[in-house]
Amino acid sequence: MAESSDRYLVPAGRRRVMEEIRRSRFIATAAPADSVRAAQRFIEEVRGEFADATHNCWAFLAGPPGSSGQVGMSDDGEPHGSAGRPMLNALTHGGVGDVAVVVTRYYGGVKLGKGGLVRAYGGSVKQVLAELDTVEKIRRRRARIQLGYALVAAARRAFDEHEVVVHDETYAADVAFSLDVPVAGAAA
Repeated sequence: MAESSDRYLVPAGRRRVMEEIRRSRFIATAAPADSVRAAQRFIEEVRGEFADATHNCWAFLAGPPGSSGQVGMSDDGEPHGSAGRPMLNALTHGGVGDVAVVVTRYYGGVKLGKGGLVRAYGGSVKQVLAELDTVEKIRRRRARIQLGYALVAAARRAFDEHEVVVHDETYAADVAFSLDVPVAGAAA
């Protein structure tokens, strides 16, 4: 599947993975986040769940993979650039959009150094993305068409062929359809 801003993979649900690195426990939790607000709600929920953790670092990408319009990140007290930036970098290049990840760290008593933290946080995001179930998101726009009864069967075949979702149909002198049409195939 070619990546575009009109069709891309998004999380089908939440996923959590855990890894221990030099006695520190890293717990990566990923979830769908199609807006900044949805990402913030998810981050706060995970922070509440792991309120006793040493750090709850996070990053999100609300939009298609590789986009930078609605992104955010936080080192949550780790050395500057050692958590949020590598997490966001892994998300941006991870092939999944509309996603937020919180990596929770329980410190194990062994310092990892900045390079070790970069590898641990970025690696945790890569690991959770690798295990994440995804679905394809298709951006759509609303359309309304009206046609004669003789064209209804052909129109239904075209709707199926072009992944059009029919919301409403009204039968009167003609047939009117309220549709959601994939943006990429709107002309067809």
